[in-house]
Order: sequence, then structure tokens, then C-alpha cells
Amino acid sequence: MSMAAIGFIGLGHMGGPMSTNLVKAGHTVKGFDLAPEASQAAADHGVTAVDSVTEAVGGVDAVITMLPGGQHLLDCYGDIVGAVSPGTLLIDSSTVDVADARKAHELAANAGFGSVDAPVSGGTAGAEAGTLTFMVGAAEEAYRRAEPILEPMARKVIHCGGAGNGQVTKMCNNLILGASMIAVGEAFVLGEKLGLSNRALYDVASVSTGQCWSLTTNCPVPDMVETSRANHDYEPGFAAALMLKDLKLAVSAAEQSGTDTEIGRLATEVYQRFNDEGGGGYDFGAVINSIRERSGGTS
Repeated sequence: MSMAAIGFIGLGHMGGPMSTNLVKAGHTVKGFDLAPEASQAAADHGVTAVDSVTEAVGGVDAVITMLPGGQHLLDCYGDIVGAVSPGTLLIDSSTVDVADARKAHELAANAGFGSVDAPVSGGTAGAEAGTLTFMVGAAEEAYRRAEPILEPMARKVIHCGGAGNGQVTKMCNNLILGASMIAVGEAFVLGEKLGLSNRALYDVASVSTGQCWSLTTNCPVPDMVETSRANHDYEPGFAAALMLKDLKLAVSAAEQSGTDTEIGRLATEVYQRFNDEGGGGYDFGAVINSIRERSGGTS
């Protein structure tokens, strides 16, 4: 595509490296974050740091938001729609409740702007490497406009349907992810208690029917796979606090839609307890340590 002018709101652990990858691809990026250190870090990588949301979004082709929650998004859109030029595309990559995502689309549409919800999978490592998966909810025309803007930050950009469906896809994916990590952790602890080596369990399960991402890419015991955060004292690729947030979004959506997600509810309880124990800042795979402690350690 021709190079675009992009406003980027939210330059934290995800937004900072995402905005940097847009600059590397040749786009012009104006960025804003409430934290001066985040703005400075982005500026060090070629983003033009500005002092307000309205300054960031004026005169650009597209605006990308990467914010902590739904209320932040709706408040921000309230500012954005009055400050952007006609024809600007609004792209939100925050992870928020489906209802809030659809409200944001409505705010954009009422003001005459195309919009997409495009939450991501891949964590900070994916943001830095430009290998995120974007799950996009949008009308076809808005999706076509968003795709080339998202590509420099992405390994994959997938159109998941209409407004809000990006968020639906992410919460369903992370319900699988959270539940599977707990199951993998329980299996390793059970094996340990019964005298099975972690290596033996990994070597069998990784090539058998128990194979999953939580086992073969982010194994919660160290020294099994190179990509695991367990090898780095569970410094987060995807923090347990964020997993809890996503599971809560899934359970809330399940309640609103009358869906029986019993495993999702149980997984939320497990991650709630882990966060209450002080685990929120660790990688979500560190939940195995909570399982170990409740199991009385290993024999």
C-alpha cells in the first residue's frame, strides 16, 4: 500500500512495539500515551510523540487504539470522533467486552467513520517481532482498508465477521488457552507426584493426543521447549492478570448469551485464585506453581 499517516493511542508493552513496526514499514506515526516514559520509548523508535489524543488523530488516514479496557475505549472514541478528518479509519486493538466493542463501532458509524475491532494474539514477543495474529470484526470495506495497515505488525490478519466478532474470536480462543494451560499444569504435577519425569510426560504428550500450544510452545515446566516462559522464571509473555481479564470477558459473554461454559468458569476461578496469591505479574503458565503448592509439593 502507499504509506499512510497513522495516529496511535496507547504506547505501552503492546502498543509501543506495534507502533515501531509501523514506522519500520514506512508509515508516519503520531503517538500518544498518558505515561511519558511510554511516549519517550516510542519516540526513540521513530514515532512522533504528541501531547494529546486530539493531536495524535488530526489529519491522519487511520487511528489505532490499544487501551486497557472498554471504558477507556469508549471515552477515547468520544474524543476521537470529534477530532479526526473525514474518511479516517478507526482500528481498535484493545481487548474489551463485545458489547463495548459494538458500542465503539456505533460511535464511529454515527459520526460517519469506518471502524474495525482487531484484538491480537501473540503477546509482547509477537508485538516486538511483528508476528501478531489480528482477529478482525468489521464490514468488508473497512476490513479491506485495515488489512494493509495491520500487516506490518502481523503474521496473520483474519476477518472474523461483523462488528465485535474480533472480540468474540479472541475470548473464545483464550478460553481454550486458559483451560488447556491448567490441564497441562495439572497433568505435570500429577506425573511428578507419581514419580514420572517431566521429560517422559512431555516426550509422549507432545506427539500424542494431549498435544496443544500450552504444552509444545509455552510448556509450564522449564527446559522442555525453547519458547517457554518457564525457562525465564515465568517473566510474562502473556501475564496471568491478562488471562484472568480475558476469561472474565468470556464468562460474562457466556452469561449474557445463555451459554454453558462450565470449564471456562472453573478456569476463571483458578486464575482468580492465582492472581489473589500474587501471581498476576507472572506468565499465565506459572499457574502450575499454584497447583503444585495446593498439591503439597512434589514427592
